[in-house]
Amino acid sequence: MSAFESELKHYLQFIKLEKGLTDNSAASYENDLRRYLTFVSHTLKINGLDGITLQHIEQYLEELTDLELAVSTIARNISSIRSFHEFVVVEKLAEANPAELIELPKKAKKLPEVLNPQEVEAIIDQADRTTMAGIRDAAIMETLYASGMRVSELTDLEMDRLFFEIGFIRVVGKGNKERLVPVGEIAQLAIEHYIETARKEFLNPKKPTKSENKIFLNQRGGPLTRMSIWNIVNKYAQKAGIEKNVYPHIFRHSFATHLLEGGADLRAVQEMLGHTSIITTEIYTHVDRSLLHQVHKEFHPRA
Repeated sequence: MSAFESELKHYLQFIKLEKGLTDNSAASYENDLRRYLTFVSHTLKINGLDGITLQHIEQYLEELTDLELAVSTIARNISSIRSFHEFVVVEKLAEANPAELIELPKKAKKLPEVLNPQEVEAIIDQADRTTMAGIRDAAIMETLYASGMRVSELTDLEMDRLFFEIGFIRVVGKGNKERLVPVGEIAQLAIEHYIETARKEFLNPKKPTKSENKIFLNQRGGPLTRMSIWNIVNKYAQKAGIEKNVYPHIFRHSFATHLLEGGADLRAVQEMLGHTSIITTEIYTHVDRSLLHQVHKEFHPRA
């Protein structure tokens, strides 16, 4: 992001000294703007502030919207970008402010709330890990939040897709596209505990089924349905006293939001969500597995 490094440093000095922002607020602005300016310089190949247009900013916001972030997160990004460009004009580093007319993307206005890390933890903690069902349910929720995978991807997970020696799960997504997703230590331990204890109890050796290779099973040894996962998540959210509308996909929204709020790289989060193929990465900057692992460990609240 060297193309805009001096302008960004100048701006960050300004907000800390002139605006009197707290360290946390200044860090949020910096995360937002570094990601934005990296996108502008690396993806859009623009090296001067005068070359940035309204359309370029909208393109960036569409990328954020595709990650299904909370409205509040996208709104804060817009605020950061607008404020930066206002400063640039005042300091005569550019002639016009392309962010002046920016509005929240239409798709983003409809996006649901996300859970904060404390709410996620409160929900997962409701699972009674002294029971077989509770051990399974904890593993399901830890997996949803740690990986950001879709519910259909979770119900389709099979035993041979766990690569815990390198800390990844192989996920088969839409259009049979495969990706490797870091799982994090907490979720990995929860899955291993479930496989070693509850899953063995659920399998019925007298009635082998097509689901015997599936990871998450019901208590009759059959595969869990999407509705089963919905019921599990909803039950624990109610027990935790969460008043938001909690459903399995909210863990995916929360996963992406919490990583980006922490400063994770946009491309790495896209890769983990399966918005690009793990094999065909020509469209985006290539992100290798070691970087995905590092990003997940550094920025995910439960990694």
